[in-house]
Order: sequence, then C-alpha cells, then structure tokens
Amino acid sequence: MSGCCGNAGEVMILACSGGSNVGQITNQAAVELTREGHGKMFCLAGIGAQLQGFVKSAQDTSRIVVLDGCPVGCARKIMENAQVSGWEYLVLTDLGIEKVKDRELAIPVGLVEQAKAAVRALHPATPSGTGCCA
Repeated sequence: MSGCCGNAGEVMILACSGGSNVGQITNQAAVELTREGHGKMFCLAGIGAQLQGFVKSAQDTSRIVVLDGCPVGCARKIMENAQVSGWEYLVLTDLGIEKVKDRELAIPVGLVEQAKAAVRALHPATPSGTGCCA
C-alpha cells in the first residue's frame, strides 16, 4: 500500500464460499460485514485464477482477513499460491461451528454473528478521521 493513509482503515475480506454450511456462513459473514462498513468483501476466485489486477490489489492491501469454513483451507491455499502475505486468518470450525454437508445449506443467523464477531476481534473498526491522517 502506498502512502500513510490510503486504505489504512479498510479491511479486505476474502471468504471461502464452499459447498457446505461453513463455507456459506463465511460468505454471509463477509457480505454482512461489508454492508455494515467493517471492511470490503473482495473476489477470492479472481486471486485464485491468478488475475493480475486481483492479485496486485491483495498484495497492495495492508489489512486482509481470510475466512475459511473448514480445515481444508481453500482460501488459505489460494493466498499462499498467489504469494500474498501479511493477512489474518480465521477458520470457522476452529470456533466450534460444525461442518455439515447439508443440501439445504442452512445459514443460522447466530453462527453468522459468531463469525462476524471473530472477524471484528481480529480487526477492530477504524473510524474515519483516525489513525495516521488524524
């Protein structure tokens, strides 16, 4: 990231949106955190596809949270393969959320809230007008 202020307060959120409940919960948490202004959801698939603009954006961002639903770690592996470093990492099953391969892919609100709280704990919000530019 160039300069002191840039996007210093914004968190890039990269979430696995895999085919199980925990993948869908990470995706929903990323959507809601973006809507709430806690960060900005970004395209993990673009990084995985090695699309240069997506990879460069991730490399140039100082605050990144990578969310995986389970220990398979698809999002983590994408970031490692793209040689992006310096990100925080959260796995939902480490929070005690059980992975269920349910065809209905139910997303309980309480589990989404639990995931969001864990992300907020990694990167507390930085209100505009604070930090290095204040």
